Amino acid sequence: MTHPASPWSDPATETEPVAYAGPPVSAPPPQPYPGGWAPPGYGWPPQQWPAYGPPAPARPRRPGQVVAAAVLSFVQAAAVALSSAYLLLLASTFGFLATEFGGDAQADALVTEATVVTVVQLLSAVALVVGGVLVLNRRGRGTWATLVAALGVQLALSLYWVVRLSTLDGFSDDVVGPAAVLVVGVLFFTAAPAVALGLLLVGPVRRWAAGTDEAVRR
Repeated sequence: MTHPASPWSDPATETEPVAYAGPPVSAPPPQPYPGGWAPPGYGWPPQQWPAYGPPAPARPRRPGQVVAAAVLSFVQAAAVALSSAYLLLLASTFGFLATEFGGDAQADALVTEATVVTVVQLLSAVALVVGGVLVLNRRGRGTWATLVAALGVQLALSLYWVVRLSTLDGFSDDVVGPAAVLVVGVLFFTAAPAVALGLLLVGPVRRWAAGTDEAVRR
């Protein structure tokens, strides 16, 4: 190919040939696709995926019952911690008074029992917090079982207090004494762990913990 001659040039002068460079570039070259696949030349442009493949599927959605059970566990942990602190203070005061008045074997046994129960209740409150945090941040059978076990311990402690208070002298069918009032309070504290445990045992939550709810997506 030669340059077109200028109208002002000498017709007798020969023009210098120039090699053909092809049509002008109007679009970037096509990008490679996984597996050597190339998109067709018509239709909507295909989705561009990264070099490591298609995007990962969304994680299964956490059921609302799990969140409700965790919140009830936190509330129960706070109530148990406060009541345990009160019980420890009461046991310490009772033990001090018993020692000042010469000591008594039955009083010492009550103080020891109250101290042991207080430690167990505080540990159970810590378990409630740990189980609630785990189910809110991690999905798995182990985290679900941790919170279920912590709530089960709360029900066992409530049963212990009902039986223990019913053996006191102030508990009677004819006269409503202080022990009977405490039993009603214990039943009140049983409501939160019982409801939370019921929420965790429903079918959707158990399937979520076991990883068999793939149809539900976030």
